[in-house]
Amino acid sequence: MINKLWIGLIVTGSLCLILTGKADLLNAQILSSGKATLELVMQIFPLVSLWLGIMNIAKESGLLDKLSRFIYPILHKIFPEIPKNHEAFGYISSNILSNMFGLGNAATPFGLKAMRSLQDLNKNKEEASRSMITFLIINTCGLCVIPTTIISLRILYGSKNPSFIVAPCFIVSLISLIFGLVIDRILGGRK
Repeated sequence: MINKLWIGLIVTGSLCLILTGKADLLNAQILSSGKATLELVMQIFPLVSLWLGIMNIAKESGLLDKLSRFIYPILHKIFPEIPKNHEAFGYISSNILSNMFGLGNAATPFGLKAMRSLQDLNKNKEEASRSMITFLIINTCGLCVIPTTIISLRILYGSKNPSFIVAPCFIVSLISLIFGLVIDRILGGRK
């Protein structure tokens, strides 16, 4: 679905430029965007690699397991359908912790494994379970304590105070998480 949307936007924009006689602008943008994208990736890559490495060290050292046990009482209340000590809790907590440190790329594999594990528990394989929906809301809201990608972009573009964004990102992501969970409980209770 999203692929069709992107293709539609690209085709529509390209046709508008061609029909308005600005095909040269389209060509210039296509050629310059590749270079700009490569420069951006090369400048962000070291910071993201550093944080991914730190998360891997935390995982291998057992720190993620300890943090998972720490947030287990909260997760058990949010996901009462999941049996105690099920592997899904580990994947969910690892996903949440990765998102909290602004590592969406590191969170994705944990999120996929969590969904697969939740699907194994799901009785009706044709519909998402309550736990799957709740996890999707938590993952989408992405509670973020340290927005590493945003900070690195602000550093890249010469911000005088790149970490200024930390408090606003945390507040907004916390509000969206609370709001999402409240709506989830209200709508989930209707079933």
